[in-house]
Amino acid sequence: MLACYRKNCASPSAASQLILPDAMKVLPVYMNCLLKTCVLLGRPDVAVDERAFQRQLVLTMGVADSQLFFYPQLLPIHTLDVTSTAVPAAIRCSESRLSEDGVFLLVNGLNVFLWLGASSPPELIQGIFSVPSLAHVSTDTTLLPEVGNPYSQTLRTIMSTIQQKRPYSMKLVIVKQREQAEMVFRQLLVEDKGPHGGPSYVDFLCCVHKEICQLLN
Repeated sequence: MLACYRKNCASPSAASQLILPDAMKVLPVYMNCLLKTCVLLGRPDVAVDERAFQRQLVLTMGVADSQLFFYPQLLPIHTLDVTSTAVPAAIRCSESRLSEDGVFLLVNGLNVFLWLGASSPPELIQGIFSVPSLAHVSTDTTLLPEVGNPYSQTLRTIMSTIQQKRPYSMKLVIVKQREQAEMVFRQLLVEDKGPHGGPSYVDFLCCVHKEICQLLN
């Protein structure tokens, strides 16, 4: 499709430039996400029944739900404006956007991951969990405690807003940086190279561009 567009519809341009029509700007990123998901790519950490469940689920999803499933929302919440309950703007779904002193939400429609950086400020942890430090946070927690401060209230409101837009009840998963559970979280950073196969988004774009050039030549 992209080769035909470039040959028949696009304005003349340098061969080194990848040309995408406006309606297909995000096609490569979603195609790369699809190729790396357990719906198509088997992984040792995903049980057969879980993979079958996700395959059936994808077939029933609407556009908005499948979009979120294949390209999760990554939201920085350590910089929340406590005077507003608006959902913060999403950032690129890549490890390069994480920071050790930050706290991030990752939402894929089935789960909500709360990622806690190894250097998360104690006052931030105290404000969310009402515990003195990151070491005291239990990763078995599936519901944020009601802590009587503006930050906690704002975060809980935002998470409630996100949940109300989804047709499924999403499970909260607490993830601490550099702990075992982080492997599942990192598999959802879809712009990076997949730990069980699949190129990064940048590498995939280079592959697409190479294929287009070969077709045109």
